Amino acid sequence: MPKLADTLGRIAPENRAELPGFNAQQGIHAAHPLDAVAIGRALTRPDEQSCQPLLRVLHVIDRLAVGGTEHGIVKVIQGLSGNSFEHHICTVRGFDKSFAQMHGLEKKVSVAGRSNSGFQFLMFGLARIMRELRPHIVHSRNWGAIEAIPAARLARVPVAIHSEHGYELDMLAGLPGRRRIFRRAAYAAADFVFTVTEELRNYHARQAWLPAERIGVLRNGVDTVRFAPRPGEREEIRRRLCLAEKCIVVGTVGRMVSIKDHASLLQAAEILIGRGINIQLLLVGSGPELSRHREFVDASPRLSGRVTFVGSATDVPALLNAMDVFVLPSLREGMSNTLLEAMASGLPVVATRVGGNPELVEDERSGWLFRPGDVADLVARLERLALDSALCQVLGQAARRRAIQHFSLEGMIAAYRDMYLDLAGKRGILTAQQG
Repeated sequence: MPKLADTLGRIAPENRAELPGFNAQQGIHAAHPLDAVAIGRALTRPDEQSCQPLLRVLHVIDRLAVGGTEHGIVKVIQGLSGNSFEHHICTVRGFDKSFAQMHGLEKKVSVAGRSNSGFQFLMFGLARIMRELRPHIVHSRNWGAIEAIPAARLARVPVAIHSEHGYELDMLAGLPGRRRIFRRAAYAAADFVFTVTEELRNYHARQAWLPAERIGVLRNGVDTVRFAPRPGEREEIRRRLCLAEKCIVVGTVGRMVSIKDHASLLQAAEILIGRGINIQLLLVGSGPELSRHREFVDASPRLSGRVTFVGSATDVPALLNAMDVFVLPSLREGMSNTLLEAMASGLPVVATRVGGNPELVEDERSGWLFRPGDVADLVARLERLALDSALCQVLGQAARRRAIQHFSLEGMIAAYRDMYLDLAGKRGILTAQQG
């Protein structure tokens, strides 16, 4: 991923003044990092600002709704806005209208199939949409959209990219043979394949019988301006949520599905409360496991009145500021956006030692890692944090520094821009347009 200095070097001097926090004499202050929209605008060269869009990118995904991969697409579209890029989205199984409207995407979405979860053969439908939109680049994400790669070849799209962003529960025991074969063929047909972590790259390389170096890595980034510590808002948010004034608030953000293993966090809280630790849980997210977790809380005398289920929420930065400790108990992870957001918010984080989590969290320096499903291990770490506020502060500050230095949103946007432009350049698209 490009370094910030390299990224700034590509920004025209007359455009650097648009960057928040930029000072011609002092450069960028780490405490005031760039946002995606500003860097996307500043990276646009003057000659591009007066021309037609250089590149049309079609992002293909299984379904557009609330989720980490979906938010990643939104970040890329917002960061690479302006006259350099034109973006469209194609979904396999429909989209959440409220999510699309919230991000101004409702007029940019095409749907190739039906919303049901059954088998659909969509290669020809996807190719038809591609012929209509005439993208220069097709970028598909995850297994649910992988048919877009052969469809792009059928529609003669110049550049086809595929990326893998995480795990589903049915991937834990390895992929079925037919998926492995199809993935191998799709990866071979793509111009570039990448994942968001080294661990995920190694997994998919093994599954597709490929050397790891055939697959790239482009890590997620976090908006460290939107996600930041706001001590002045903390008490107000906690009062609004009816959280006890002097308790330790332990929270998490994520879909209520089995792979996220909220059950281990609930069991750990039950044990800690039994030991006299004054904690409350703040659980943000919804999903099929929500009702089961509510039933567990209702049946536990210790947890009664100690767990707040928020459900789906749009004010995640505020909710993170209401927490004292963030826990990610997932059984598997790709690269967790919520973990990055918690780190950027200055929270001490406790996460399972799975997937890309060890690439985000430096164990015992910017947070703690524990064995997935090991409730006793989680209890020990949370108990220590609950009894040591100074340690919480040290780990939280280190977590935010790491998010700013290694996982900035501007670095991610620059990496995507370079990837799209480099691949388009190799296909002669930019030369043909400029000519």
